[in-house]
Order: sequence, then structure tokens, then C-alpha cells
Amino acid sequence: MTLVGQESLIRQTAVGAVRGRREGGVLSWKGIPFAAAPVGDRRFRRPIAPPPWHELRDATRYGPMAPQKVLRSMEVDPSIPISEDCLSLNVWAPRGARPGSARDGGGKPVMVWIHGGGYFQGSTGQRYYDARHLAENGDVVVVTVNYRLGVLGFVDFSNLSASAGGSSFGHGFDSNVGLRDQIFALEWVRENIAAFGGDPGNVTLFGESAGGASVIALMASPLATGLFHRAIAQSAPVTSVYGQPRAASVARRFLEIVGIEPEHAQRLRDLDPLDLVEAGAELVHEVSGGVPGTLAMAPVHGDDVLPDAPLAVFSEGRAPRIPLIIGTNHDESSFFKLMRSPLLPITTASVERMFVEIAADRPEFEGAGARITGAYPAYPRRRTPAEVSRDAGFRMPSIWLAEAHSRFAPTWMYRFDHATPLLRVTGIGATHAAELAYVFGSFAPRGKEIVFGLGGRPEALRVSKRMQARWLAFANGWAPDVESAPEWPRYDEGERRTLIIDRDDAVVDDPDAEIREAWGPEVLSFR
Repeated sequence: MTLVGQESLIRQTAVGAVRGRREGGVLSWKGIPFAAAPVGDRRFRRPIAPPPWHELRDATRYGPMAPQKVLRSMEVDPSIPISEDCLSLNVWAPRGARPGSARDGGGKPVMVWIHGGGYFQGSTGQRYYDARHLAENGDVVVVTVNYRLGVLGFVDFSNLSASAGGSSFGHGFDSNVGLRDQIFALEWVRENIAAFGGDPGNVTLFGESAGGASVIALMASPLATGLFHRAIAQSAPVTSVYGQPRAASVARRFLEIVGIEPEHAQRLRDLDPLDLVEAGAELVHEVSGGVPGTLAMAPVHGDDVLPDAPLAVFSEGRAPRIPLIIGTNHDESSFFKLMRSPLLPITTASVERMFVEIAADRPEFEGAGARITGAYPAYPRRRTPAEVSRDAGFRMPSIWLAEAHSRFAPTWMYRFDHATPLLRVTGIGATHAAELAYVFGSFAPRGKEIVFGLGGRPEALRVSKRMQARWLAFANGWAPDVESAPEWPRYDEGERRTLIIDRDDAVVDDPDAEIREAWGPEVLSFR
């Protein structure tokens, strides 16, 4: 319910009232706490409800971003602070969205966004994630979520145990706290979104990169069952989820970096969060550099959040049988080369080292590297090492996931190929995260978007309009189709019909079939 009326800026949540603002054709509320500050003894612990507030709370600014190194390329408002007290979310609702109860059935469809950033960077305050156009154009309520990142959210210290007897040191660390934050935010949506005009029984979860992989992980999590009803996974590295042994070795290495013995791991709670960020950066370069294709910070399976690896859950038909859109971008790896990121191997040496390490981890994949790279005609010349890495990290995991889910539930697959003239000329192409502004309609004002340096804005806006319309149709419970564009058929293992999103949309059966066949049907990944 609202306190004043339908167009009031005030909404009542379970723990207190918030006042938002008008933004064009929508109302917005930003920086709403959905969990208590995870500080002090709560660091590395599962989220809990925030303390109630009794005064009207201002909700017109984004909440703090999780501790991290902020890159210029993130395009985030520099006035947004960095703080461990980062568990907040933002809501955009179209004007006229009627607040009410979950029982009256009058709410708008809800879309909940999980941002990317390799599990150690990112914020809902990034320019790309401004959801006002999406909410207004689609007549939907949009929620964007901050969650714990890096060492604070995705290094698992819960397995620390005494070396002799195997008994726990009792430090009180929980596993997968970043994923637990996301689940807690979805619970907040279930309990509160009706007050903002949304329907808690009609929720689409969507995300990109680490956020897209989080979407898949939450589909595989028994703790998230029923909290959302459709899903969209954009450029999701769904195989970058590791078992307990690898996670424990990463946690122990981090303790070595900061000079803390396992029996004194509770001292991690005394360190400045930005010192944890610095040490985490060292860990990222060491882990991804030492074993190319692995991440230092990622979800872990083997607990109550993720009892099993997500792809195993999907392959066995144990994931919720809800509609799914999944896809990747044509030139994912160019971003990592441009940013000199260690997260994706892009040289011949690092790609071949990746296959060697996979075979050492899983002997059944001995020789797979030669078979796979042989399917790329120019390998190892030109850009083919980066293309192999792109397919290892993004394209093939998404295909394996789509294959599995399509046996049990409606599944649609896409490939985003559109690039502006500048991105084509520079060889960047449809790189990682390039589709974000298209989905949100969040291009910078005319003359301020660098990717249009050689033109192409009108065409990009047309592509964005179609892509938004497909995503919004899906969120409304329909097939992701739009007028004056090809019908998007469901994906299946027979025809493998895939939507190619470019200047004009096209449906292609089994694009790059020879490469897909070389990789094979078995999920090639680290344990």
C-alpha cells in the first residue's frame, strides 16, 4: 500500500517507508536497504533483515557500491560512495502502477536485474543499468540489485578446518554469500514489490556476465525455487562454478597473501575492506594467470545454496522448468584483450595451457585441445586463440545449457552480432557487454556516446527497440516476438534455431556447426 495515494512518491516496505522521485514517465526509488549492513561480525555471513526505520527514508540516490577498484570504463557516478554497507536495490515503476497486495492480481510484470563484473566489480549505479526507459517502454516494474563482490562475496572461507583432526575452527564463515545476497533480494521482491505496483507472482530474473551466470546458478539453487518465473542469461560463464577442493585452495592462498594463518582466519574481519580489495586483485591475477580459464572468485557448489554444479542440475532435468532466454555476443573476447584482463586467456600459449590444465584436472579430456583448435581454420593465427577462449568461456557453456534446458522447458537462444561502425573498424565488434545499452535503452545523450564516433546511432536505436521489445514480451509471459521482425523459434537439439541480432534480425539453424561439433556434447570445464 501507499501512504498517500496512487501517484504518491511514498511507499511502505516491510521495515519502513521510502520516498522516491519522478523520472519522466516513471517513478523511482533508489538505495533501498534489503539486508542489514554485512560488517563487523556479519562480514562473510549470510544476509539478515535490516533494522526497521521509523522516519521517512529518502530513496532518491543509489546506494553505495561494494568495495572494489572502480574502472573508468564502468561509467559510474563518482558521487556514489564505496562501502561494505552495500546491500541495497533500486525500483523503477511506470506511472499509474497501482500499489496493492499480492492477492489482488493487478500488479505489473517485474524484471529483476543482476549486474556483471567478474564477481568482483560492478554496481547498479553504472550508467548502463538506468532502467527508466525499460520500465516506461514495457510497462513493467524493474528492480536492480547490489550484492557483495570479490573477497567479501565470492571467496569461500567456510571450509577452513584443522589440519589434523578435520574439525572446524568455528570462525562462522558462510559459503556463497554473494549468491545468498541475491536470493535475499528476491525474497525482498516477493514480500515488498506489490507496494510498488509489481506482481510478485510474475518475476523475470535477468543478468549479464557474472550476473547471467548468477541467474543460472539461482535456477539451480533450491533456496531460490519459486522466487522467479522466467529467466534471461546474457553472456553467462555458466561453467565457472567450482567444487569445494578448488574453493578451499583459493581461500587458503588468500590467507597467505594477507599473512593470516587458517586458525586465525577471524582476523579477516579486522582488515580494511579496501585492503581486501588490493589483496583480491593479486589473487585474481595469480589464479587466472596460473590456471588460464579459471576464476579466483566465483560461486561454489557443494552447499545448501548450490548442492550440485548448475549444468549437472540442468542436464538431469532438476532445474525449475521455467522459460529461459540465453545467448552470447559474437566478439566476447575482444573486451578482455582491450582491458588486458587476466580473466580470459587470449594468447596461443594461455589457451593451450588452459587445455593442458583441464586435462590434468579431468583426464577424460586428454587431447581435447588439439581436436577443438583444429576446427578453427586460422588457428593459431589472427584472432583465433581469443575465439577459442570466447567459446570455452561463454558460447559453448551457453549452448550446453540451452541443450539441456530445452529438453524440459521453453528455451530461446540468441547471438548478438550488432556493432557500430567504430567498433567494426577497430576490430572490437560485438564485444562483451556491448548489448547492455540496447537492452536497457541507456545510450548516452547524442554526441556523448563514444561508440557512435563514426555514426550508426539511428541503426543502433532501431536494434535496441527490437531487442527491448523481445525482452519485454518475454517478461509479460509471451513468446519473445515483435512485429516486423522474424519470429524467434524455440531452441532444440535438432534444428538449433538461433536468433542473430544485428542490423536486421535473422534466424539461423546451428550457426558455426563445425566448431560446435568439435567441442562435442560433453561439458568441458574445471572441477
